[in-house]
This record gives sequence, C-alpha cells and structure tokens, in this order.
Amino acid sequence: MTSDLLAPLDLAFWNMESDRHPMHLGALGVFGAHSPTAGAHAADLLAARAAAVPGLRLRIRDVWQPLAFGGAARETDPGFDPLNHVRLHAPTADFHAAAGRLMERPLERDRPPWEAHVLPGEDGVSFAVLFKFHHALADGLRALKLAAGVLDPMDLPERPPRAIEPPRGLLPDLRRLPGLVPGLVRGALSDVGRALDIGASLARSTLGMRPSSALTSAASGTRRTAGVVLDIDDVHRVRKSVGGTVNDVLIAVVAGALRRWLDERGDGSAGVAPRALVPVSRRRPRTAHPQGNRLSGYLIPLPVGDPDPLGRLTAVRTAMARNKDAGPDRGAGAVALLADHVPALGHRLAGPLVGQAARLWFDILVTSVPLPGFGLRLGGQELREVYPLAPLAPGQSLAVAISTYRGRVHYGLVADAQAVPDLDVFARAVSDEVSTLLAVCDV
Repeated sequence: MTSDLLAPLDLAFWNMESDRHPMHLGALGVFGAHSPTAGAHAADLLAARAAAVPGLRLRIRDVWQPLAFGGAARETDPGFDPLNHVRLHAPTADFHAAAGRLMERPLERDRPPWEAHVLPGEDGVSFAVLFKFHHALADGLRALKLAAGVLDPMDLPERPPRAIEPPRGLLPDLRRLPGLVPGLVRGALSDVGRALDIGASLARSTLGMRPSSALTSAASGTRRTAGVVLDIDDVHRVRKSVGGTVNDVLIAVVAGALRRWLDERGDGSAGVAPRALVPVSRRRPRTAHPQGNRLSGYLIPLPVGDPDPLGRLTAVRTAMARNKDAGPDRGAGAVALLADHVPALGHRLAGPLVGQAARLWFDILVTSVPLPGFGLRLGGQELREVYPLAPLAPGQSLAVAISTYRGRVHYGLVADAQAVPDLDVFARAVSDEVSTLLAVCDV
C-alpha cells in the first residue's frame, strides 16, 4: 500500500472542513446525447474507467508518526469500489438546480474523496456530469487531470520521457551539509520576512474596506449554482480596445455584475469595494508532491462602487499589474503560503478557526481554471459546456470560477442558497456587463 504525506496546504483544507463548509471543488459538464440512454451508458463508462486511474483510488488517512504527528497522508484504498463514487440520478430539467443540492453534501472522508454524479436530461438529448473532488485531494489542475482519465481517450502527440535524476546516497548529502547551512539560515530569515510582509499587507488591505453585507452570511449549509456562457471573441474585442489581459476583463466583468446585482436587490453599491482573492498556481512539473495544492494568490479590491465600466476595468488592470510586479510570494493574497510553516498538529487543532478567518482575509473568490483547447467526449458524446465550481468559504455567500473551453467562457457560480436566493439575477448581470463593455468600447 503506497502512502504520500499531505502537503501543508492540503492538510489545512482537510482540517478546516465541516458539515456546513465542505471543502470540495466541482465541475459541471454538459454533454450532448444521441439517445435517452446516453447518461446511463456514461455512468457505466465512468465506473469502469475509474478503477484504472490511480489518483482516484487514493483515500486520506490520519498519521501519528513522530515527524508528522497529527498529519494525514494519501494512500491507496485496498477496498476501492467505483460504484461508491459514480451515481446515476433520475432525469432532470435543470442541471444547475440538481448540482446545487449535490454540492451541499460533504464527501465521505473514509474513502477516496471524490464523486461523479450523472444527470440525464429530461429532454433526452443531453446529460450532465457533476465531478466533485476534495481540495485536499486535488487543486483545479489536478482535478482536471483526474477527470480526463475517465473521459474518452484522445490521440495526442507523444512527449519524450523526462530525464530522471538518479537518487543520491545519504553520505554525499551529509558531506555537503556544512556548506548548506548558510543557505538554510538565509532561507529561514527570508521566510520570516515574507510572513511579516504578508501580515502587514493583510492589515493594510482592511483599511478603508467597504465590502457589502450581501457577500457575507451565516452558514446555512445550503448551496445554489448557476452558469453563464460568453463568447471569448467578445472578451478579446474589449481587451484589444482598452488593453490589459483577458483575465483583467473577466475580473472586471465580475465587479460590474456585482454592482448591478447589489443595486437590483436594493443593497446599494455606492462606495463598495470588496476584496477578491484571485488564486495563483505555483505548481512546478517536478514538484515533490504532484497531487498537492501549490497555491498563492493576489488580493485586489473590486471597484464595485465606480459607476464607469471602463473605470472599473482600469482599476482592475492597475491592481492586477501591481500584484504581478510584487509576485505571488508576497502581499496579502499570499496567506496560503504561511501554511508551510505550521506543524501538522497545528493544522489539525486550528483548522476550524482558520476556516472561520477566511472572511477576514477576502470577501469573494474569483478563480480561473484552465481547460484544454480541444474537444472532450464521454461515450462518444461531445462535452459542450463546462462550469467550474469553487468551494464556498465559511461566512461568505458567493464564489466565482471561470474557465475557457472551445471559444467560450464559462462562469460557474456557487452561492449559499439561503443568503443568495437570486443567484439568477447575478448570472444575468454577468451577461449584461459584457454587453455594456462592448457598447462603451464601441466594438
């Protein structure tokens, strides 16, 4: 039985979870269907293929060894049964309504923490699959790789094998130790400086902060999801007209949609500037923990109170440029990096408190999930839409995830169902904001 210790950030995600705050991410994929039985066939394929994907056989178990006391590790589940993870549901007319109810339910912690829910469409010409992966098992990139393992195989060009360094013996490493000490000391001092810098930046980010009460809520344990599809060409037209990046435009769209949504529900947007956490991947191909999360983040104020759509976009561009200049290792958005300096037992004892502290760090999550540019299929049926779904932090009512797939941008929206009964209004506001940007850019 193989075993792999969880990286500190994975351990944090594993320990901050509760029944009302499940820490799984998801993706809702909508497929075409050539027959009403396509969904059932897809469920059979997913169950049959899951057994052959090693990452889907990994469960998470507590570790009480001296050097990892209070930690946890991934290990192969000897009793793995795909039928415990793949479920076929009754036909539905609303994939997002079904997905919201399913996202409420925490994953079983005593077996590999993932599920695939197949939702046949009542129309008989479509079906959806909701994938759920615990954040301790996979980040967005890893979840994509695991999900791809159960989709139809694709003919891709082969890559040459990566050269692997031969392992070095212990004695040569011991001989090198005296020369390594100065570097280790400098690294430790650098870590202290980084922690102080992150803490000071986080404190500064609260000065003059004006989040909206609509973005915070008492936990109800309920979930609602919605999706919005945009044409990537429209996003590029705006970007070419005003400059910046595609991501700048997509974040500015969120700011404008929040303004519309707050005004329509009567909460008011004047002077509101919630802090958005924009995760940044620090994954490297040769990382020692390929399954683990390697995340930092940028923290930016969303200019919701600015009535000018181009002014909002300019403010987002400026804030993102400032974060990029500083890099992902410093600044208030890099709090996740501090997880590396907390012992395993500390994560176990403080996990619930850390989860509750998320509302002090940021007000809304806005994350991007990269997807392949080529088309994906399941049972020969084409994947037409894919909505990434982010975990909802304790005390927060809304999270936004964005992916680009085959020329279209998909916004996946997750909300506390009691705090945000009007998530459809926010979804419509996303589309309206893009139309407004196109109009003011005259493109």
